[in-house]
Amino acid sequence: MGGLLVINGWVRRFILLSTVGTLFLYYYYTFGFGGEQRRLQPDVQMAALQPLKTLVIKPLAKHTSTVIFMHGLGDTGDGWEAVATMLSPDFPGTKWVLPHAPVIPITCNGGFRMPGWYDIVEFGDINREEDESGMLKSVRSINELLTAEVDAGIESKNIVLGGFSQGAVMALLTALTGERKVAGIISMSGYLPLRNKMKAMMSDHARKLPIFWGHGTQDPVVQFKWGEMSVDFLQKQLKVENLIFKSYPMGHSAVPEEINDVKDWLSKHLPSQ
Repeated sequence: MGGLLVINGWVRRFILLSTVGTLFLYYYYTFGFGGEQRRLQPDVQMAALQPLKTLVIKPLAKHTSTVIFMHGLGDTGDGWEAVATMLSPDFPGTKWVLPHAPVIPITCNGGFRMPGWYDIVEFGDINREEDESGMLKSVRSINELLTAEVDAGIESKNIVLGGFSQGAVMALLTALTGERKVAGIISMSGYLPLRNKMKAMMSDHARKLPIFWGHGTQDPVVQFKWGEMSVDFLQKQLKVENLIFKSYPMGHSAVPEEINDVKDWLSKHLPSQ
């Protein structure tokens, strides 16, 4: 679920390979070409936990805050470097950490290996079987990045977790269940995972976490209704109090209006710079 398209003179960068990979996965499941699906066994779904490799955009001034932003399926942290670089002058004290997901087999793509935070068994249904073990393994890896920032002197209340698509799922799961209270969550074209268990998994402070949620009304991969259902669940079932939901006339991508909204949201939840 990688790929980024930002136009109109902002960031003229299109992650073609990631987008083609996403569409291949989508049509593979929808139309069934490529042969019978292969269900991978749990012991080969994800390699042993290894420290995540990252792309880092250093702060332009004294380091006072950090944004850890996770990419989507089939992409890498490089796919969001241009956006982080563009926003950096507005937040000179902010360090941007863009981790690269491990390369893992993706079941709905016949076991084809690509960067992913967790396995996807099938597309098309928000109530599908979820790779809980893979998700929780990635949560541990992301928490290691968070711990590294805290150990470097940045309080967790000055760290934002964000992501696009699969990355948004990981930002939500990590922040909502983590022991440390972060500054907030950015979810771009994501959905809430493990809904049946989330109430029991949530941290005490999770209901008060600020959340920015952006979603394309024409998204064919993580459908817009999935975003609406997730937001409704967060607000009504989990009693999340500080969530902003914005929609955009786009597919599975990001547009300048959304990036602007993210910038405005960050300006309210990162330390004054």
